[in-house]
Amino acid sequence: MKQGPVLIFDSGVGGLSVAAALRQHYPHASFCYACDNAWLPYGLRDDASLAERILAVCLSAVAACQPSVLVVACNTASTLALEKLRWHLSIPVVGTVPAIKPAAALSQTRHIGLLATRATVGRPYTQELIDRFASDCVVTKVAADALVSEAEAWLAGQPLDKARIHTALMPLWQAAQPRPGVSTLDTPAIDTPALDTIVLGCTHFPLLQPWLAQLAPVPLQWVDSGDAIARRVGQVAEMLMVMNPDSRCFTTGPADHLTEGLARYGFQPAQPLSLTH
Repeated sequence: MKQGPVLIFDSGVGGLSVAAALRQHYPHASFCYACDNAWLPYGLRDDASLAERILAVCLSAVAACQPSVLVVACNTASTLALEKLRWHLSIPVVGTVPAIKPAAALSQTRHIGLLATRATVGRPYTQELIDRFASDCVVTKVAADALVSEAEAWLAGQPLDKARIHTALMPLWQAAQPRPGVSTLDTPAIDTPALDTIVLGCTHFPLLQPWLAQLAPVPLQWVDSGDAIARRVGQVAEMLMVMNPDSRCFTTGPADHLTEGLARYGFQPAQPLSLTH
């Protein structure tokens, strides 16, 4: 029986960072990419409509690609639709969560940053991850939705607005400096340790990581979910070492401006995805 490709789904181009990690782990595997760029950005949609949309797009992409595993390379989509997708599909479905557990394991100062979209920063599930895996850490949360549009623009060949990125990350840069505590009559001053590790909690953000590191005032550790997703795919899928260079891409909206960027990540020019569900 022919082994199907790994299907990677995202709202936009952020899942290409996951594709890069998967290609590194499984260089001879076949991949298919589907992005719902007609509804980008997902953060502007209500949860109920978004969950139905994600299900419809993913089911249509599965029908088009005939994959052996679906990777939902989007934190928002994973929290909203993962269980529905697993109920509807017979293939394994791998989701994405912010890499808080490995970041907490890496941090020496016990102060980590979570850089994500507003939706991810505010979701109870994110706080549950912090409580479970980083309860002994100071966690500085920063919502940086502007970085999503910067990553999308960069892949389309437009220059990055580094001033905009710098402004969005200023709370993290400030947290990367030691801060003296404030004492009161009842409590002594406790210094806040400097942040040393940042979770890239949106799959768009690793695409910008080289520039984020350049802008940082001090060296920092950057952690994303790509490697963890790749390891999980290897656990649930079979025959990922089968040579097959066919790497197709499907989008729900116009994608001519993405052709060169998709090629850099090994994908053919995008084809329109017809929603059949």
